[in-house]
Amino acid sequence: MFGQAKALCLALAFTTAVSAVGNAVVLNNCTFPVTVWSVGSGVSPGATLQHGASYGEKFAQDPKTGGRALKVTRGANGLFSGEPQTVFAYTLKDAAVWYDLSDVFGDAFANFTLVVASADTACPAIVWPKGTPLAGSQVKNCGPEANVTLALCAN
Repeated sequence: MFGQAKALCLALAFTTAVSAVGNAVVLNNCTFPVTVWSVGSGVSPGATLQHGASYGEKFAQDPKTGGRALKVTRGANGLFSGEPQTVFAYTLKDAAVWYDLSDVFGDAFANFTLVVASADTACPAIVWPKGTPLAGSQVKNCGPEANVTLALCAN
């Protein structure tokens, strides 16, 4: 009986630990609107964020691609018109969330500071002081329960 109770407690603890998943967030501090799409094996409708607004989603594994990408453009149709995109990508794997920041088709936020950070100090930050990619790998990882935020036009 004690063995069954111990196994049940361990199973419940594991379930709680696994279900305590954080969020990927995009916060628009820019004075202009931006549009965010969540992209994995599918593409969500674009969410337009005015100054001070945010978009967030729970960290999740994509069933086909493994990871997800929050693609940000300055135009409302930028994902489909070849506009520069800033890509906040993440993968939830092996009790960690792996995240990075990159640009494609140009630098959508050149001359604006971009910061990927968490209130959890164990999560390394990514800082682009001029809104353009730095040399070297930008891949970081953190516990899956943390919220990790891309702040656009950060102070």
